[in-house]
Amino acid sequence: MLVSMTGFGKATCTLENKKLTIEVKTLNSKQLDVNTRIPGYYKEKEIVIRNLISEKLVRGKIDFSIYAELSGNESGSIIDTEAVKTYFNQLNTIATELGIADKSDILSNIMRMPDVLKTERKELNEEEWSALEQAIIEALNDVTKYRKQEGSPLEKDIIDRIETIARLHSEVEQFENERIERIKERLNQNLTELVNNESYDKNRFEQELIFYLEKFDITEEKVRLNHHCEYFLKTIKMDEPVGKKLGFISQEIGREINTMGSKANHQEIQKLVIQMKDELEKIKEQLLNIL
Repeated sequence: MLVSMTGFGKATCTLENKKLTIEVKTLNSKQLDVNTRIPGYYKEKEIVIRNLISEKLVRGKIDFSIYAELSGNESGSIIDTEAVKTYFNQLNTIATELGIADKSDILSNIMRMPDVLKTERKELNEEEWSALEQAIIEALNDVTKYRKQEGSPLEKDIIDRIETIARLHSEVEQFENERIERIKERLNQNLTELVNNESYDKNRFEQELIFYLEKFDITEEKVRLNHHCEYFLKTIKMDEPVGKKLGFISQEIGREINTMGSKANHQEIQKLVIQMKDELEKIKEQLLNIL
């Protein structure tokens, strides 16, 4: 089954004082390219998260995000009461010396002073991480499900096009006799002119004749093209990532089609070759998004 590299997954994790939302977006890429946006509190688990992504999604350009929404009274900051008292005493003294009667803004100004608010970093406990990890796995599984849904129509389209190439390839056979007769006529004409020339080199003639026959023989190309198409259809049904392998097989299919076209020396066969090339190019475009 083909799996697309385009996907999206989302999951939520509700804890005692916060709600975490995990979002994963994937696009096609030749390699695994992971971009993460993780709150600092969970940064210590980034390597573990990346390993989970690599294991589940294998390849693609992946944007992974964790959004934290606080609920309740949890806060990452606490007030340093000693610092507030120190600032207040100093500012109160200055205000008195300067004769400032209205001291109502002192406290609000103090809260903007350095070191009044301290960030308290708590240790990530295993229970919270376990809940988050399950949510991450859920989001990644959601991506995989999405990718499979995207891959299904791609698989059908690619199979249809490979079968079209195979059908066009089979149509070449109806023009083979005519093509061979034309080659024979041209060869007989050239031989007649050559035999009338008594000064020709017989050894060179035999070499040129063998080369000429091999140049226009497309039997091997037809056999190999048929084999590659069968192998392609067999590979596409494998239950594993086959995008790169199918890309290599499509290159071999293209090589045989091109060689057949260069040897064909027949207008109708050339038309079939062009149609096969067109189908193959569309297959290659689709394979760029296959895992």
